[in-house]
Amino acid sequence: MTKRIEAQLNKFINRGEAARFTLGTLVLMACGVMLIIIATFTQLSFTHPIIPLDIFSHFDKYFTDSGTNWAGFLKHYKYIPQIPAIFFILSLLDRKYATLTAMIYIVIGLLGYPIFALGGGWRYIFEYGFYYILGYVPALFFAGSILKNNYSFVNILKAVFVGVIVVHITGCLGMVFLATLKHESSTSIMGWIVTMSGMKTVYDMIFSVLAVYVGQFVKRILWIVMS
Repeated sequence: MTKRIEAQLNKFINRGEAARFTLGTLVLMACGVMLIIIATFTQLSFTHPIIPLDIFSHFDKYFTDSGTNWAGFLKHYKYIPQIPAIFFILSLLDRKYATLTAMIYIVIGLLGYPIFALGGGWRYIFEYGFYYILGYVPALFFAGSILKNNYSFVNILKAVFVGVIVVHITGCLGMVFLATLKHESSTSIMGWIVTMSGMKTVYDMIFSVLAVYVGQFVKRILWIVMS
């Protein structure tokens, strides 16, 4: 039994066939939209050690006469896992249907349903964060083109890197465009870019790689169950 299942899994992974549109695919796409919505309103808080960038220029800030300021070596971060969610969907549904899922999510939000972080409706196009959401579509297309049916570690790293960078470049360009129209100062624009695309880019890449592997695992389980 084990050898038969293993042979079926290998065939499933390597057969190279495009995913077909079935009722199951439609259900998974609906679940994918729900997952993006859930991720939008989910905040993960965690703490990890860092090496401060100003440790050498402000040495006495971290090493005082009374001892080491360990708090300066810890990073407290609140993270919203939207981008890992879309990579999970990509791993589960492949390029075409994952891209379509992201497009459906965007259309539903623009139609007025409050599924974006700050609400919904067509006026959301004037929100700075909208263009990060819009970046999901080209990101899934390019990342999916890299992955295709080759989910090797190197390929996953390439796909995640390209996808995350596309999201953040699209988001930054859209944000700069809107901020320029509103005559915002360059200092404010740079502050928003650092906040939305600074360290978050690194976290997006790390968690997205994990999301791809989880997606592949879930995909295998679903295939076994449906078989």
